[in-house]
Amino acid sequence: MGKVLSKLNRPSFPQPTPPLTAFTMKSQGKTMPSAANEKLGLQPTAPSPGKKEEQASPLPISKAPKPSQVSEDVGLANGELSQSRRQMLDLVNRLQTTGVQVDIDLPQIAVIGSQSAGKSSLIESISGITLPRAAGTCTRCPTECRLSRGAPNAAWQCRVALRFTHDRTGQPLGQARNEDFGPVIFDKALVEERIRRAQRAILNPSSPRTQFLEGEDEDLDATELSFSSNVVSLAISGPGVADLSFCDLPGLIASVGSGRGSSNDIALVESLVTSYIKKPSCIILLTVACETDFENQGAHRLAKLHDPEGKRTIGVLTKPDRIPTGEERGWISFIRNEREPLDNNWYCVKQPSSNDIKQNITWAEARQREDEFFSMTAPWSDLDGVYQKYLRTRNLVERLSGVLSDLIAKRLPEIQEELERGIIATRQALDRLPPPPSMDPVNDIANLLHIFTSELQRHCIQGVPHSDGLLQAMRPAQLRFRKAIRETAPEFIPFEREKAGKKTLPKPRFLDNEEEYGEEGSEGLQARAARSVYVDEVYARAMQARTRELPGSIPFVVQQAYIKEIVAKWSMPALVYLESVQTILAAYVKKLVSFHFESFGQGVLEQRIKAIVHNHLKECFGRAEARIKWFMELEALPFTLNQHYLSDYKEKFLAHYKAAREEEIRGGVAQHIKGFQANAPRSSYRTQPEDIYKILPADKMFPAINIMADVRAYFQVAYKRFADNIPLAIDYELVQGIERDILKTMYVRLGINGPDGARIANELAQESLQIADKREDLSKKLERLKVANQELSEIGLA
Repeated sequence: MGKVLSKLNRPSFPQPTPPLTAFTMKSQGKTMPSAANEKLGLQPTAPSPGKKEEQASPLPISKAPKPSQVSEDVGLANGELSQSRRQMLDLVNRLQTTGVQVDIDLPQIAVIGSQSAGKSSLIESISGITLPRAAGTCTRCPTECRLSRGAPNAAWQCRVALRFTHDRTGQPLGQARNEDFGPVIFDKALVEERIRRAQRAILNPSSPRTQFLEGEDEDLDATELSFSSNVVSLAISGPGVADLSFCDLPGLIASVGSGRGSSNDIALVESLVTSYIKKPSCIILLTVACETDFENQGAHRLAKLHDPEGKRTIGVLTKPDRIPTGEERGWISFIRNEREPLDNNWYCVKQPSSNDIKQNITWAEARQREDEFFSMTAPWSDLDGVYQKYLRTRNLVERLSGVLSDLIAKRLPEIQEELERGIIATRQALDRLPPPPSMDPVNDIANLLHIFTSELQRHCIQGVPHSDGLLQAMRPAQLRFRKAIRETAPEFIPFEREKAGKKTLPKPRFLDNEEEYGEEGSEGLQARAARSVYVDEVYARAMQARTRELPGSIPFVVQQAYIKEIVAKWSMPALVYLESVQTILAAYVKKLVSFHFESFGQGVLEQRIKAIVHNHLKECFGRAEARIKWFMELEALPFTLNQHYLSDYKEKFLAHYKAAREEEIRGGVAQHIKGFQANAPRSSYRTQPEDIYKILPADKMFPAINIMADVRAYFQVAYKRFADNIPLAIDYELVQGIERDILKTMYVRLGINGPDGARIANELAQESLQIADKREDLSKKLERLKVANQELSEIGLA
């Protein structure tokens, strides 16, 4: 941070010190120049020759100066003010002009008070100008005064400007807008009219500024706003001007008169005042009129709410000449800091009365009469010397200048750090924005299309090795589809229907390695039971299908009918799987489109690409759906060249069904045979025990058992084929199909290769107004911060 001092905590303001007087200068072995004495309203005192200087009294001279000794110019500037203090005050003035107060908390003085608390008169006495008083416009928008002492031979001047920080609806602007309002003023008599015109312009933001600057100097019948947060800014400089900056805020109001304003104005003004005084670096100059009960003045309540310990509030008592008789002592307790104590004390000032103003009293005469009032009027004149420094406007200004400059000095390291952090953060925010519109949008769009196509191919065809990749996202849907097809397997039971629920068919163990049967809950068992087909039902259906077949022959149409019924159940799982893949693919591709195109232009290109890809996806979906229907038609007729697997499965299922059937109908014989085989060696008998089955009567259900084995074996062959073909078809027509010809499709439908390609590309490349505004706001903020940082660097703090 260079030469910046270490960062400090929020300072409490230093205790006031008495102003230099002729006596105090004398006690230090110095004599204040007469010009300085005249400006301070003091009589020079020289030591008597030949006598030792007596201990100087700290009391200021209260005797009023003669009119000839008082300058007609504003004489509150302290010629002894240190150059560093003046430099601090000037620095904040320059920072204010950059508008950086929008971004960081700059030290400032905010003048608050209730209506008719004497704020305007106080401001006039400090600044030396006259504020408008007609129609109350002077209190309906903030007035910022930046005072600076000029060179002795420099001309007095005042610049009037308008600072717009909010629009006419009260919404904050992204960038504060400063507008000069007329040329520089060199005659103080012209300031009041210019301010009056400026306030009209502030209260009527929709009207041209020239209407109020050059038109008739008269109030309008009605204004757009009754109050405004926008600011009239005065930059005043001259030889005798005090080095001080402050903002005069609208007076707090308790009620709204008929015909002017609304009930919302009360809350609006309080909100406006709060927006200033809630900031930690705001010095609150609280004006309280002595003619009104202290408890009835709401400004103190608001100041105490935001500065409960009184560390950054300076109180000012106004209109001491209007205190009801007998109540003076109650107000003196404020000056002694006994009542509502503040770290920087209470002050009291006396400004010109209404009659004085009508008599066109000069500023110098007003200061002289103020001196006379406090010097000659009890109980103010009876105050001890230690409290005399809290009387008179010049003492207040001296204290304000010191407090503000001290606060600035302590805040500078923090301001420097805030500026540096702000510059870094703003640059990062600018870097995160999409690049500004290109000068060659046709090539830019073409480049984006080619990059997007390559990414589409990588994600949809090659696949990406990530858990959130497209192919990985589709895998659960594939497994669900295969499971759904497998669950359409017929549940043939080699028992009669009458034994349902009494006899169960054991699982075929030869299918264990094919994961035909997983762990099933009660719902799975119920589903299997619901689709069970019993042997007597198969037999009855076979008998019904017989026509002219020889005895014992069963027509193949029975197997074919069962197969058709099973295959018909495959359509729904296939279409559900297709829909699932389409949903996953559409969402995935939509994200890819947004990633590649969202930062281009106003988003029109992104939306058009999304529409093109969506339509292309619908076409691919249609082709995949047609392919599924084609496969369904193929599977309608039983066919396979995989004779080996078909025969193998039939033998296994036939043996499985027959064993269960034999166990059921010849259970006793089977047990005897098993017992015989266990007790007698196999080589000890000529006839094998299982040959007994050959001499037993044949099972009449054998034709049905044979049909069951045929159908079940064919299902094993056909469902695996179908469970592979459907995902292959969907992958080819839909997943891979979306990348097929997509580049050509986008070029054609965008039209950038056509005769109007340049115009279309330019329209698509137009930057989003939101992004453009954000870039402009950030750029202006960066410029403000950099300019403010440069101002700090000029005094060796950067």
